[in-house]
Order: sequence, then C-alpha cells, then structure tokens
Amino acid sequence: MLSILIWLPVAAALVGALIPLQRAGGLLALGGALGALGIAIALIAGYSGHGYAHVTDVVWIRSLGIHYALAVDGLNLFLVALTTFSFALAIAAANIRDWPRPRVFYLLFALAESAVLGAFLAQDLALFVAFFDLMLIPFYLLLGVWGGPGRVAATLKLVIYTFVGSLLMLAAAIALAVLTSEHSGQPLSFALTTLAANPLHKGSQEWIFLLFAAAFLVKMPAFPLHGWMPDAYREMPLEVLAVFSGVLSKVGAYGFLAIALPIMPLAAVHFQTLILVLALCSIIYGSAMAFTQTNARLIAGYSSVAQLGFITLGIFAFAPQGAQGAVLQMVNHGLVVAPLFLIIGVLAARAGGSDDIRDMGGIAFRAPVLATFFLIVAFATLAMPGSGNFVGEFLILLGLFKTKMVFSIIAFGGVVMASVYALRLFIRAMHNRVGPKVASGEMSLRNALVLAPFIGAILLFAIYPQLQLHRSESTVTGSIVREQIDTGQNVRVAELTGLPAGWIAYGPNAETTIATGGANK
Repeated sequence: MLSILIWLPVAAALVGALIPLQRAGGLLALGGALGALGIAIALIAGYSGHGYAHVTDVVWIRSLGIHYALAVDGLNLFLVALTTFSFALAIAAANIRDWPRPRVFYLLFALAESAVLGAFLAQDLALFVAFFDLMLIPFYLLLGVWGGPGRVAATLKLVIYTFVGSLLMLAAAIALAVLTSEHSGQPLSFALTTLAANPLHKGSQEWIFLLFAAAFLVKMPAFPLHGWMPDAYREMPLEVLAVFSGVLSKVGAYGFLAIALPIMPLAAVHFQTLILVLALCSIIYGSAMAFTQTNARLIAGYSSVAQLGFITLGIFAFAPQGAQGAVLQMVNHGLVVAPLFLIIGVLAARAGGSDDIRDMGGIAFRAPVLATFFLIVAFATLAMPGSGNFVGEFLILLGLFKTKMVFSIIAFGGVVMASVYALRLFIRAMHNRVGPKVASGEMSLRNALVLAPFIGAILLFAIYPQLQLHRSESTVTGSIVREQIDTGQNVRVAELTGLPAGWIAYGPNAETTIATGGANK
C-alpha cells in the first residue's frame, strides 16, 4: 500500500505527459494526487495508534546494507496526510491557470509529491537521504523555469544552500552507518531501528548530529540558514510555493524527531541549548521581519520562519507535551500557510498582479466569502484561542515551560508578534483604502472549491485536535524518551515497555528504578 501511495502521483502524471491532449497532464496529475489522498485517509482510519503499520522491507543494495524500507507510524501518519491533501489542492489550483509546457510542469509537480511522501515514509537512512535529495530537483526546475523575473538568481541561491545541506547529510549518514557497524560488530546497515539500537559514543554523535542539524535547519528554514528563502518565495509560482512552504519545510523538523533524536540522543542533549537559542532567534527575527515587509509573499515566508522556530522549541523541549505540540503544529502550519499563499494569489490577481499589500485593499465587503476565508486563515496564523494552532503552541510552550522556563517566557513574545503581522496583512489587504489597480469582486467558484477544503481542515483541527494527538502520542513520546532520561527528567514508560503503569526515576543522586504494581524492580 505504501509503495502505491508514493508512486501513484508521478505514475499518473507520467501517463498524462504521454497523452497528446492539452489538459490531460493536469487532470491526470490531479487524479493521481486525489488517489494518494484517498490512501492516506484510509491509513488514518486504520491506524491503531501504536507501532509501525503497513511495513515494507525489501533488500535494495545488499552489499551496502540498504533496504527499501517503508512504514507508517504516529509520527509520520498525519504528515503523509498533509502532503497528499496539500498537493491535491495545489494541483487543482494549478489547473485553473494555463502553463507553458504543462505536461512537464505537472510531471515535476507530481514527482515532488512522490519524493516528499518517500522521505516521510522511509525507514532506512540511505533511502531517506535519496528521497530528501530527489524532492529538491523538481522544485529547482519549477522555480527556474516557471518562476518570476528573478528566477535564475533565486534558483541558484536555493541550489547552493540546499545542495550543501544535502552533501553534509549524505556524509553524516555514511559516517553514522560505518561507525555503527564498527562499534557494534554487526554488518553494515542503514536501518533506522538498527542505528537507534546501537548508539555511538558521545563524541562521534556530536559531530554527526551537527551535520544532520545543518541540513534540516536549511530545509526548514531557520535563522541564520534562511538566506535562500526571500528570493525563492518572491519568484516561485504560488501554487508551487503553497506546498513548498506548507509541506517541504516539515521534512527538516520530521528529520529531528525521526532520526536525530532517537539515533543520537547524547548529542541532542548536548546541543539542546544551542538549538533552542536558534529557534528563539528564528521566532523573533521571523516575526520582526514579517511585520516590516510589504510584500505579502515575504510576510507569509517570514511568518513560516517564526512558526518553524516554535516547532523546533517543542521538539527540543524534551517533554511529551512539547513534542506532541510540535507534531500537531507541523500539520496546523501546513494547513494554514498553503491556503494563505493561494489567497495571496487571488488578491494579487485583483491588484494588477502585484504582491505588495500597499496595492491591495478595500474589497472585504465586495468579496465577503474571500474575506471570510482569509479571516479564518489569519486567526489560525496568530493562534487565536479556539484554533488548532492555539492548541499546538500551547502544548509547545507548556512542555518548554516545564523544562526550560526562561526560553518559554521569551517565546511568549513571539505569540504576541504573530498577532501583529497576521492582522496587519489581513487589514491592509482587505480593509485598507482601495489600491489604484484593484479590481473588486468575489473570487471565482473554482478558487472557492480549492480553498474550502483547507478551511474545513483548519476548523476540524480546531474542534478536534485529538484526531491527531491520540494517534501520535505513543510514537512521539518514544522518540524523546532517551533524551528525557539523559536530562534527568521523570519518564512515564508504561506505554513504551508494556509494563503496568510506572515511572523511571533518574537523576545524579537517585537510583534508577521502575515502579510497577507497588514493587520496585
């Protein structure tokens, strides 16, 4: 099932590229994306909330110990659903417009979806690296060929940043597998479970962790490794940018939870403060830049830098609430930022093609449906109480407050700053004095049909975030349990070990015990 899920989008788009009909490429790419979405919904419905499901494990390169290994668990389940959902609607939005060389465009779009799905589902480190690199190639071309006037320089900068990050991760993955094999005396293997079961010494973990962290932070993007972001966000087609910002950035955050923390726990603890400082810098810098920009794309782009900072705080809080909030916020941010970019496209079309908020305004009462959709997205962006984003940020700050109180207090400022740039964007774009080129009027039915599912998903997670939290709790807690032990926290292990309800008590002056049924063992 997972192989079908991964390869269905690109297979359908390939068939569309070979059919000599003008609209075949876009329609078949949309059909493949909708088919993948259907499979993702079935995975959610059938997942029990514990362990791996739908495991595929086939030897790929035996001499190197590389497997074609896929699985779904509580950590990647809703990220897979977010990917299929966002790509399906973005491809539907792309079908509204006419594109030069449409068959190639939709083939690359679908290849990007398949590669992102492969990265989320991979359970072999070499396979993860392969998909991690593959998903960048179609975005390079989508930006370089179909982007704006400054697309060449933007593509070059994106290639340099992400290519360096990918090379660092490739070197780290090879070193990790080779050193683990030498350390454990076992055959060479890139399986994530094997690498996690045979941790390296602290010194080896630390430099390998830094290489992985650099690659993941570039992808997110995080301050100060975000230099490629402004040009790429300014020039990329908005339908492509919706999934690039809403989905692709989550692969970096997912890599921390699925790879860096379980396999290199000692290094994660050692660099906890460093990563938390970078996360705080991302929140403050991203928020400050967001409410000083006039380009709507860059306001959304810098807000993403800030939101990814919150997600990083939750991951490195090393607390169950923080990690749960981070995973929930990954999905929430994708559901919010993707329609935000699509709405910016609708507004720009009414402002003579300008993305500048100074050229927009004055159509809230003339386009009430568009204004309502935009208002819901803006409220979710600023984490209004009652929204899913509020639940995610609350859990992140709660987990961080329990472990790193000072960092959580500083992070509260980012919550306030988010309200400034989100409301400023909405007010200037919808209620400001009408721009000189604004064409007033309601959005088209086709645009409404694309945006409505995003609004429905935002409201669903606002009302019922337990849909994800219940299914991800066991896996997410398991990914941080070793870091909790290393930092001297009390760790609940009943769900992880199958023991009756109990606790591990661990600290510099405490004996390690597991209390079960009233008896200490």
